[in-house]
Amino acid sequence: MKKAPGVFTRTPGRGVDTNENHRFSNVRLELNYDLFDQVEESERPLLKTEFFRDSSRTIMTENDSPDLCFRNSINFYRGCEHGCVYCYARPTHEYLNLSAGLDFESKIFVKENAPALLREKFLSAKWVPEVVMMSGVTDCYQPAERQFKLARQCLEVFNEFKNPVYIITKNALITRDLDLLTELAAAKSTQVTISVTTLDQKLSQIMEPRASVPQARLQAIETLAKAGIPVSVNIAPVIPGLTDHEIPQILKASAEAGATSAGYVVVRLPHSVKELWSEWLENHFPDRKEKILNFLKDLRGDKLYDSRFFSRMNGEGQLAENIKNIFNLFRKKYYLDNSDSELSTEFFKRPGEQLSLL
Repeated sequence: MKKAPGVFTRTPGRGVDTNENHRFSNVRLELNYDLFDQVEESERPLLKTEFFRDSSRTIMTENDSPDLCFRNSINFYRGCEHGCVYCYARPTHEYLNLSAGLDFESKIFVKENAPALLREKFLSAKWVPEVVMMSGVTDCYQPAERQFKLARQCLEVFNEFKNPVYIITKNALITRDLDLLTELAAAKSTQVTISVTTLDQKLSQIMEPRASVPQARLQAIETLAKAGIPVSVNIAPVIPGLTDHEIPQILKASAEAGATSAGYVVVRLPHSVKELWSEWLENHFPDRKEKILNFLKDLRGDKLYDSRFFSRMNGEGQLAENIKNIFNLFRKKYYLDNSDSELSTEFFKRPGEQLSLL
């Protein structure tokens, strides 16, 4: 007998229920779910998060993807405790010989020397100041940040040099660093985007189990905006058949909170994320699974994922056009098309240097 939508769980507090084999693995493990289901959910142990030291000697990653708005980014956490089932970054754990499933959200690699590496980068005479994305792969304000405080320490470096930084997150923890963000904003050196997937708290808690609830994200937008920090909302991901109907409400709520611009990305399911997503739908929305998967195939040329640049973000075809038109209509209605908050490098300076008066 199938469980009712929204109440299924095998791994409490986690976004997925399995550690599927990855594309580089020669070993196959199979769980006996019939045996597992005999254990009462209240008696199933929580899967604890493990942290590992990432001893990489570099911090900056250069991106050459033509459909992304940044060239350089820093990511000091590999893996993400938010546990968003749809996360396109999950397959990056497979390069570590780990699973894109539970491993991705429970085995987190921490680059503890990130602030020192960032400072070293800015001190180099070879560094030409430009906007740096903080995040881009995994969320820099995921739960681990409460313990390691690497986002704050890196912001201190950005503030010291006044190098512009663009931040995207779905965690209200970012408001902890309001003091640094305010200083950076005064020098036209920061902009923040808050991702909002849904306003439905119950849906958010099973789809993004350790991310901030929707109301907390809207509150973060309001707090940032009132402090004079340019803040945008990103409806990401838009999921046809599950969350796409919420586009007008999310834009309205974000505008009322103080956002001045908006964007969106349609759900992306690279590699093993396709299987994790299909399993999640079967567990939580079995009655809507095929409809949602068919919508996604409509966007991707009868495939669940298309990696081509530009197409991969929003899809193609009539459904993609409908989503774009609805988004543009309500973005304009709620005045979320402000593009006047470009970041500046004019205040960049190294210790001991003076700003040019020209």
